[in-house]
Amino acid sequence: MAESPTILVIGPRWVGDMVMAQCLFSALKELHPNAAIDVLAPAWAAPLVKRMPEIRQQIDFPLKPGALEFSHRRRFGRLLRGRYDMAYILPGSWKSALIPFFARIPRRVGHLREMRYGLLTDIVPLPDSIKRRTAQAYFGLAQGGRFRAPRLTVDTKNQVALLDRFGLAPRKFVALMPGAEFGPAKRWPSESYAGLARDFMDRGLKVALLGSKNDRDVTAEIAALAPGVVDLAGQTRLEDAIDLISAARLAVSNDSGLMHVAAAVGTPIVAVYGSTSPENTPPLAEQRELVWLGLSCSPCHQKICPLGHLNCLKTLEVGQVAAAADRLLDIPAAA
Repeated sequence: MAESPTILVIGPRWVGDMVMAQCLFSALKELHPNAAIDVLAPAWAAPLVKRMPEIRQQIDFPLKPGALEFSHRRRFGRLLRGRYDMAYILPGSWKSALIPFFARIPRRVGHLREMRYGLLTDIVPLPDSIKRRTAQAYFGLAQGGRFRAPRLTVDTKNQVALLDRFGLAPRKFVALMPGAEFGPAKRWPSESYAGLARDFMDRGLKVALLGSKNDRDVTAEIAALAPGVVDLAGQTRLEDAIDLISAARLAVSNDSGLMHVAAAVGTPIVAVYGSTSPENTPPLAEQRELVWLGLSCSPCHQKICPLGHLNCLKTLEVGQVAAAADRLLDIPAAA
């Protein structure tokens, strides 16, 4: 292996998974300090990848999610021939290993998953105990180094401009992230978030709602039920969300990508779980509270409640989440 290997990582397609992938990136940099690490990922991930100092560059993934497009992958792989010594394939699908294979990258490392014999040169065992523990599974591909929690850099100049634009003061507001791209079985109800927002505002804290344009319906419901909140869903870029969350006194989130962002910028986080388990994908933060009822029907890992009642979230009371928030608010705010 060259002293300065060039490494291609086939990245995941979810925000939270991309954040957790930094556990692998930092381990690879420890093992190969002079390595050049590039990430093949969807275009949306560029602002996130730029906040990871281990990465040299992102290469836009040219394909639609879920599409095989075999011939396109072959052509794209051929364009990369001769550029990389190693590849790490994070997604578990068969098709995700095609581009490194067609690029003829000498070492292609990944978990077996969809019977990827031949496509991978180095098959790393994936114990059942960590199959759903994404950060640990990604880190295991490095086969060495130390496990480090993800840490994203913050653009303080952009942060100051954003705070001024939206009338927020650092450490004087709470960031609520009520969306979840995965599906409704991860979303604590809007009326519950609204009740929590009113509680924070009664204490003199401002409340900002963060999310993508896909979360606008949810945040609009909360804003209607909790007049005075600052609804920023769809008004910020991903890099803006990173910088705003890092300035918050506290964040409250469903099990979502922005939950992992909050952890990675060091903001105390209350994480609310429903159809998933905090044992598998907790925010890797020092200051965190995990709220989960742990009903007999959960975790089901389904997008929509298979029983039709969503009790794992609907019966989670505002007071329980507020109490978790109180425990973090009692910790002196960072400067």
